[in-house]
Parts: sequence; C-alpha cells; structure tokens
Amino acid sequence: MTGFLLRWIGAAVLVFATYNPTRWNYARWGLDNYAANLPVTVLIGLILLVGYIIYLRATFRSIGPIGIGLVAALIAAILWVLADQGLLDTQNTTVMSWIGLMALSLILAIGLSWSLVRRALSGQADMDDVDE
Repeated sequence: MTGFLLRWIGAAVLVFATYNPTRWNYARWGLDNYAANLPVTVLIGLILLVGYIIYLRATFRSIGPIGIGLVAALIAAILWVLADQGLLDTQNTTVMSWIGLMALSLILAIGLSWSLVRRALSGQADMDDVDE
C-alpha cells in the first residue's frame, strides 16, 4: 500500500505541477515567462514530459486503453453518486478541476502499480518482471 501511495503522490505532483486551478503551475508560469526564460521553460517542460512518458507508458502497458476506460468509468460513477447525493457541487469549476486532476493522477498511479498488484494477487510475474 505504501508503494501505491508513493506512486500516486508522484503522479499527483506531476499532474498538479503541469496544471492546476491556482497560479502555481508550469502551464501558467511557462506562458508568462517563456520569452524571458526560454531555456528554463524548455528544460522544465522536458522534465515533465519524461515523467508523463514514464507514467503513460507503464499505464498503457499494464492496464491498456480498456483498463484506463474502466478506471475512468468507475471514478465517474463515484462522482455521479456523490453529486446525486448532494455531496458534490458540479457547478464549482475549481472543485471539478481539482477532482479531474486527482482522477488523472489516480489513473496514472494505478497504471504504474498494476503489475505489482497483479503479481501479489496471482503470484504470476509479467514478462517485464522476469529479470528481477
């Protein structure tokens, strides 16, 4: 569980550093400062890109597009129940942005962790795990 939590925190940092509803994110900073700080803007953008490639590659390899769709559908159903029960204000765009970002980070964390979960549950190693 600690491993999954660390992966989720890593995914959340990646997603929230790229964009969030506050002014403290790469997208807003880059747009405001690219003319004065182009090399730094490009460097940070490349670091974020490497992070996304690692997370997205692992996610697509472990759960695939169908798994991503299923996790997204499960999250959407939970949010639907919360909204239907009056526990979630869907008109608040800031809250909905944060929830969307959390959902994306959760999908990435599940994708990065799924092979480990499957191995723990089934006792079977993936082909990528043979070298361990």
